[in-house]
Amino acid sequence: MKRTLLIASLSLATAGTAFAQSSVTVWGRLNVSAERQKVAGGDSRSELVNNASRLGFRGVEDLGGGLKAGFAIEHGFDPTTGTANNTLPNGQAAFWGRGSEVYLASNFGTIRLGNYTSEAYYATADWVSMHNHDTGTSADALYAYLNNDTNKVSYRTPEFAGLWGEVAVSEAQYGADDKGYDVAVNYALGGLAAGLGYQKVGDRNQFALRGAYTFGGFTVGGYYQRDEDGIIVGGGKRDNFRLSGMYAFGANELHLNYGWADDYSKINDSGATQWTVAYGYNLSKRTRLYAFYTKLDGDANSYATDFESFALGIRHNF
Repeated sequence: MKRTLLIASLSLATAGTAFAQSSVTVWGRLNVSAERQKVAGGDSRSELVNNASRLGFRGVEDLGGGLKAGFAIEHGFDPTTGTANNTLPNGQAAFWGRGSEVYLASNFGTIRLGNYTSEAYYATADWVSMHNHDTGTSADALYAYLNNDTNKVSYRTPEFAGLWGEVAVSEAQYGADDKGYDVAVNYALGGLAAGLGYQKVGDRNQFALRGAYTFGGFTVGGYYQRDEDGIIVGGGKRDNFRLSGMYAFGANELHLNYGWADDYSKINDSGATQWTVAYGYNLSKRTRLYAFYTKLDGDANSYATDFESFALGIRHNF
């Protein structure tokens, strides 16, 4: 009996030591807007809109000698209904569809395995859509994002004087035979931030460059993207540009965002434009009130459907 108690005590002590070297963070965001929308054909409607609300868990364990193991899982949900909101590109429901990965990190870089958003996107388009984190009805509708998020393994370099990169490959999925490739490079120095991203899935590919600069209360940014069959399969090549600006004063933010996409080379009248003007008021570091007006115009053969909306919303991070 005493031996059993001794073993149990040693086990608890060992577990306590391991737990002391680990940490798990619960985090999330609830972001809902009330909108008056006008859709193609001129019909108007009022809606509550979920803007990519999510719940996540992150954990990391210090293994010693500069080596760390960790994980990140992220669940999307709709606060307006309380339902899960996770769908993979093949239409399959996935509770942790927004992200689920395990990683091993050291001074030589990080190996990641699982399901996670393209770093090529984070290096380019995500930086430029500043007013509502590229979510909801004012999200960037012109950027060509290639879905190769699942069954992925990547290597992220350490940061060298503000420069770092990541290279990923994903297994063939969703009934296709083609693997996916994802490359991102980021650079930051003072108020200057720049990035490039490249994705390829079979014959479909996209390449983008981004720049942003902050001076005083002003931030200006933009990206250029060149894609082939990125949104319209068989459409050919296309150029896509986006510019944005923000002026922050006190708790207030003013935003202006404009995007223009040319026709796909094999499809006439397939271009589109999109612009958004927005205002944000930060009640705290975690809670924000905002308003925006957004308008999307697509040509006759465009992938973009005419749409406009005036929105009032609240976003809370925890």
